[in-house]
Amino acid sequence: MTDDELPTPCFLISESALLANLACMERLRREAGVRMLLALKCFSCWGAFPVLAPYLDGTTSSGPYEARLGRETLGKETHAYSVDYADRDIPWINACADKAIFNSLGQLARYRAMLKPAISVGLRINPGVSYARQDLADPARRHSRLGVPWEQLRQDAPDADLRRLGVDGAMLHMNCENADIHAYADMLDLVSRRLGHVLDRLSWLSLGGGVAFTAPGYPVDSLARLLREFGRRHRLVLYMEPGEAVVTRSTDLIVTVLDIVRNGMDIAVVDSATEAHRLDTLVYREPATIRQASAGGAHAYQIAASSCLAGDVFCTARFDAPLQVGQRLHVQDSGGYTMVKLNWFNGLRMPAVYFRHRDGRLTLLNRFGYADFKRAMSLHAIACDGQAEAQLQLELPIE
Repeated sequence: MTDDELPTPCFLISESALLANLACMERLRREAGVRMLLALKCFSCWGAFPVLAPYLDGTTSSGPYEARLGRETLGKETHAYSVDYADRDIPWINACADKAIFNSLGQLARYRAMLKPAISVGLRINPGVSYARQDLADPARRHSRLGVPWEQLRQDAPDADLRRLGVDGAMLHMNCENADIHAYADMLDLVSRRLGHVLDRLSWLSLGGGVAFTAPGYPVDSLARLLREFGRRHRLVLYMEPGEAVVTRSTDLIVTVLDIVRNGMDIAVVDSATEAHRLDTLVYREPATIRQASAGGAHAYQIAASSCLAGDVFCTARFDAPLQVGQRLHVQDSGGYTMVKLNWFNGLRMPAVYFRHRDGRLTLLNRFGYADFKRAMSLHAIACDGQAEAQLQLELPIE
């Protein structure tokens, strides 16, 4: 089956593109001596994990379901983190995690004793420095709830000795789409100055994700040297938590043009929506990129969604020839923070997920139909006027 024969909308993951990213990651892993954990908050499509597994040391999670998924599907080292654990989460963590990271000293005090002795405990620290292009994604923004502020761990602070609190390691998640090696070097230097007295007493440190080391031209050798020196300086086992860096440029969202209308410009309406299928495009107002577009094309179109949200637009793009109803378009770089954020807004068809092997074979990883939509809304109807509750019944054919 060719790409143009796939039912749309759908995601198409390229094994060849994934392997290119993974080769870069393996080089950094080897040269820097850093352990790599896949950030499941970015990419949880576990059907593709057999390709990723040889290059990963484990997974990191932001909630109990992700922790369980990492343990069940990859089976390597599993880090559990949550902004706020609840009592019911702790059995999950005890069953799944090798390391449990707390977001605050209060959460640490509340749950530390409830963890199995074999679990290594970490604390998220907010170093007061970050690299993020948008305030929405800035973990060091004003009044941030993410991590213990570094000022609370000054050398003379009562809680500065985390070992005394039963803490073995720490997490510093401070980057989002950082492709600037010099900015990263400055951040690590500041972290050493602000938190060296804390780090020197710990055994491991996760530096989080958000470093775009698989971007074209990124100086991987320089990054490896920085990390190696930082780890030696503080005698730490270092972890990184790549997500977007693993899947960048690996996945297209394939859509079909369903209509072309004109209102001041040509508008191509496709069978997908940013609100439902590519939420970050809408939330961060960063236009998508269409594979078939041409910067110098003579024909400009707004690529618009089939949802009822007026501002639901993928991008404006130019093409060498006029678009036609029924034409396929590939929305590039749709792997990270997409499938983990899918929703049923407007009852739109949910994209299927396909995997293209290096030899050209195609594997269906997942597909959805009306039954999934109906089940997501309710399992049964409430009882009214003495009538029995209506159980879930599929009244239409399942797609």
